[in-house]
Amino acid sequence: MTSFKALYQLAATNRGGREHLEAILPIAGSKQQLLSQSDDRYLSMMTRCIFRAGFVWRVIDNKWPGFEAAFANFNPLAVAHFSDERLEQLGQDTSIVRNFTKIAAVRKNAVYVLDKQRSHGSFGAFIADWPQDNIIGLWLELKKHGCRLGGNTGPMILRSMGKDTFLLTQDVCHALVNHGFMPKFSPTAQRDLKLVEQVFANLRAESGRSLCEISRILACTV
Repeated sequence: MTSFKALYQLAATNRGGREHLEAILPIAGSKQQLLSQSDDRYLSMMTRCIFRAGFVWRVIDNKWPGFEAAFANFNPLAVAHFSDERLEQLGQDTSIVRNFTKIAAVRKNAVYVLDKQRSHGSFGAFIADWPQDNIIGLWLELKKHGCRLGGNTGPMILRSMGKDTFLLTQDVCHALVNHGFMPKFSPTAQRDLKLVEQVFANLRAESGRSLCEISRILACTV
């Protein structure tokens, strides 16, 4: 297996030097930062990542003011009570992307957010309190109980909101195999995900870096 020091040096070389590499490394948010973000922002990010999946991100981002208006600024209580007729109207709304299955997922995720409000006080508290040494468990929780939050969508939501997590992008998967950390593996198999989580835990202990930093560094070695 390649040492973290060697990984970092390779990533820095590929990116034109240490300063350039450090400039693109993501920063994990603190627990207080996760708690300070309101639940409408969590629902908003869920929706943005769902609509970005398999689509041109720029189009979604350019239309985002229309999404905010169409979904009541992502107030979870309001969206959870959208009628079927309201969802059908949104399916014809040209200010957003008219993918009805994804539109319907927003209402389901609003209900999910409200459920965590009842059990944890807020969705942000639920995310902030989740143990950092079981990040795969949080991925699986989002996939199981949320709607369309599997694959890289759930991890991307967490990363965007500041929860420290790695991403299993194609480059990261290639790096894990190429540098001897994993044999050929499936990022959808729970057993393999647990093995990957241990690899990242070991690299974090070796380097003192956050999971999101390690993830980006691995990607930059490819």
